Amino acid sequence: MENTFGIIYDILSASWVLYLDVAIFMLFGFLIAGLLYVFFNADQVKRHLGTGKIRPVFLSSLFGIPLPLCSCGVVPVAASLKKQGANSGAALSFMISTPESGVDSIAVSWAMLDPLMTVIRPVAAFITAVSTGIAQNFFGSETPDKTTPDLIKEPGGCGCAAGTCATGQKNPALPLLQRLKNGLTYAFGELLSDIARPFVIGMLIAGAITFFFPEDLTVWANEHKFLSMLVMLAAGIPMYVCATSSTPIAAALILKGLNPGAALVFLLAGPATNAATINIVKNIFNTRALVIYLSMIAVCSLAMGLLVDWIYLFLHLEATALVGQASEVIPRFLQLTGAVILTILLLFHGINGLRQRIQTRQYFHAQ
Repeated sequence: MENTFGIIYDILSASWVLYLDVAIFMLFGFLIAGLLYVFFNADQVKRHLGTGKIRPVFLSSLFGIPLPLCSCGVVPVAASLKKQGANSGAALSFMISTPESGVDSIAVSWAMLDPLMTVIRPVAAFITAVSTGIAQNFFGSETPDKTTPDLIKEPGGCGCAAGTCATGQKNPALPLLQRLKNGLTYAFGELLSDIARPFVIGMLIAGAITFFFPEDLTVWANEHKFLSMLVMLAAGIPMYVCATSSTPIAAALILKGLNPGAALVFLLAGPATNAATINIVKNIFNTRALVIYLSMIAVCSLAMGLLVDWIYLFLHLEATALVGQASEVIPRFLQLTGAVILTILLLFHGINGLRQRIQTRQYFHAQ
């Protein structure tokens, strides 16, 4: 029993060390997300997706990179894009670039990964999204297997609380101060509630990896780099993990010696797809689009992983020596302050979500 408590304590301690590094950057990412919510509406994408097989794909991929939407929140937006005339390639590329990146995950990447990975991650997301969209427009079909749904009303077990996946819709006629208030409410309300549970789970998994994974993972990863990428791809595709919560997991694996290319494969494949969105893509588009979607994510993730490993080798960089160095510029008291504030916010949303679930169950039992 004492040994069990000791293991739990060590895992929580490792998670806390990672949490201290990332908390202040998380808060900064949410702040930027709130400002994006004020000045950039996801619905604006619809007005810029004209005809053509390439230009709309580039625009939708570019617009999707900074938006802080998870793989569930992006679904109703993508369905709306397609219904209002965007071609399937543009909608599909938006579904990939948006959950693979975002200002919140970029901030966390800066805290937990090295600057090179922080830059490569959104670039790789953009390349993957554009490649998939163009492939869909040239080799896919616009005819759905069945009627495209107006909205995906339930997240389908993707990890988001029901009703919290935001689409970025707002009233642009409101005064600036009111819009700023709405943006902060969205960022530290809906968005934080959306990723709170998967983020906490991701931090605990990162702590467990730090404790349990063997130190000789470096030897195995160096001898089987491509195989390690295939393992990360197989783990990432069916798993629900948002861009933010996947970062501490990738950082912990890199610290244990996993090659950065394999970590990037997980960072791309994990947030872009999961068991729920695979079914949704088939319903919104068609079976051929689903095949293109999964194939291009796999091919592009592996290709970008190989490229990243080559870049680190060419520049003579050691990823394990760089992870987390960006957080060293933050004074200890600011790290603690950020951790306390973020913990209070997470607890508030956790308690509020639990209360809502209890009220929902009571309501259905009363019917």
